Amino acid sequence: MGRLSGKVAIVTGSSRGIGFETARAFAREGALVTLAGREEETLARAAGQIAGAHWLVADVSVAEDCKRLVETTLARHGKLDVMVANAGIEGAAADIADYPIDMFDRVMAVNVRGVFLTLKYAIPAMKPAGGSIVITSSIGGIKSRGQGNSAYIASKHAEIGLMRSAASECAPHGIRVNCVLPGPTETRMMRNIERDRAPDAPEQMRAAIMAALPFKRYGTPEEVANLILFLASDQASVCTVGVYAADGGLSGV
Repeated sequence: MGRLSGKVAIVTGSSRGIGFETARAFAREGALVTLAGREEETLARAAGQIAGAHWLVADVSVAEDCKRLVETTLARHGKLDVMVANAGIEGAAADIADYPIDMFDRVMAVNVRGVFLTLKYAIPAMKPAGGSIVITSSIGGIKSRGQGNSAYIASKHAEIGLMRSAASECAPHGIRVNCVLPGPTETRMMRNIERDRAPDAPEQMRAAIMAALPFKRYGTPEEVANLILFLASDQASVCTVGVYAADGGLSGV
């Protein structure tokens, strides 16, 4: 018996990286998984690598998409046990005075409004039987490192606030809500961050970031997915309102 045997789960932002590895881990542990993302071709290809998975194109910043995502899953499986709010974007690299307003708004729309809408439609669906909600925040949700990432840092702090509010509201219904905080991880997002911070020398930026990490390496999407899997499972039955770092010790330096 897998740790999620018989469970129904949705993972947003699951066409690649942490979301994809989370969906794959869930399926391996017996869950029926729906993958959600904005890029149809990439999403379909990801779902094709996971036994029994379904997929649905959805932009989490759009209320109708989030509602349809939950309703489609309920129509297909009759319940929702686990929701992973993983979709997110990094934004631009610029000081506050120079930060593009439209990009700031987009980061907030995806990272904050997107989590809010995911919660808004997932919570009622989960109330009958309880369940687990995991939000992928970031180590940037509890500290700010470097400069030029104000929108991202603000959005990740806000996600933790949403988690704490939701956990309080959901406890009477047996719904646990937690945040996972990845540090630098081997993902497309980190490649973009390296290029944005040092367009002419991304490899040097990568080396500098690694040098500042206690483990001297990036984490892997699989390592973060393992923590999300634990929080989604009944092994974490007493865990709620938690902020769990998966950062290789970065939060301690």
